[in-house]
Amino acid sequence: MNTTVKTLPSTNILSIDIGGSNIKGVVMNPDGEVVQAFQKVKTPDKATPENVLEAIKKLVINFENYYRVSVGFPGYVKKGIVYTAPNLDTESWKGVNLNYLISDALDKPVRTANDADLHGIGVVRGKGLEMVITLGTGFGTALLLDGNLLPHLELAHHPITKKNTYDTYIGDSALKRIGPVKWNKRVQKILKALKVVFNFDHLYIGGGNASKINFRLDKTITIISNKDGIRGGARLWQLDENLFMRAREKFLQ
Repeated sequence: MNTTVKTLPSTNILSIDIGGSNIKGVVMNPDGEVVQAFQKVKTPDKATPENVLEAIKKLVINFENYYRVSVGFPGYVKKGIVYTAPNLDTESWKGVNLNYLISDALDKPVRTANDADLHGIGVVRGKGLEMVITLGTGFGTALLLDGNLLPHLELAHHPITKKNTYDTYIGDSALKRIGPVKWNKRVQKILKALKVVFNFDHLYIGGGNASKINFRLDKTITIISNKDGIRGGARLWQLDENLFMRAREKFLQ
C-alpha cells in the first residue's frame, strides 16, 4: 500500500523583472517580505525569447523554496501573450506565450504583467488615481484607481514631439546622447504634461534612471526603487488567489 504523503508546496513567490539592461529576481512571501535577497544577471544583447530564457535559468539557480512565479515584462502582455517588446528583440517576441515559456522552463505556475504595472501594484497607496512611470531603457507607465490596476496603455509609443515618442525623448539612449542637464529638462516637461493629461493624485517614478533626477519634486511625486517595485510580484498573485489555490489542488491530486 502506497502511504506516500505529498507535502504542501511553499507559498513563496519568485518575482522576476525583465529589463532592457538587467533581469532581476527575488523570492518573497505572500506579504511581499523578502526571504531571499535580490540577484540579477545582464539582459542578453540579442534579447530573443530563447536568450532571455537562458538568462532567467541562470538567474534562478540559487533561488529555492518558491512555488509560484511573477514576471514583469517590458512591453504589452495580455493573458500571458506578448504583443510588443520595444526594448528587446521585438519581432521575435510578438505572439510568444510568456506564461507557458517560463512555466515550462521552471516547472512552476506563472503570472505575467507589464513591468510598470507590476511595479505599480507593489507601491501604490490605494487612494485615488495613482500613476507609475519607469525611467530606464525605455519609458513605462501604469495607472491604478483606488489600488485597482487599470488597462495598460503603451504611452511610451505616443508622440511627444514631431520626431520623438516618450521612449526616444527620455529613454536611456536620449540620456546618453544629450546629457543629464537637458535630459532633466525633458523629464520636467513630461511630468507637467502627465499632470495635465491624467490629473493624478500621486505619481511614482521608478526605473534605473530615476536616480538621475536632479530637480525638486512636489509632494505628489515620489521616487521608488526597483526593489520597491518588484515586490508587486506578491500582489500580482493576490489579485486572483483562486489561481494559486487551483494550482495547489492540482499538485495534491
